[in-house]
Amino acid sequence: MSIVDRISDHVREHRSGMVTDLVFALVWVTVVEVFFNFVDGPQWAYYMFMLAGIVAYFGFFWSLKMARAQQ
Repeated sequence: MSIVDRISDHVREHRSGMVTDLVFALVWVTVVEVFFNFVDGPQWAYYMFMLAGIVAYFGFFWSLKMARAQQ
């Protein structure tokens, strides 16, 4: 099996999760960009908000998983 076949199989198998991850990342980066264009905060805070997206991502999907498990 070639590398192209393996990649296409992986994408086919995980398509919905990859799209969800991409949408979350785009929304997070857009919100942070708009916020810091409006507020004009310090550069270090901008980077901290971008890094907080990692925590927000895992927190959001973990809580979503827990809510689905309770149903």
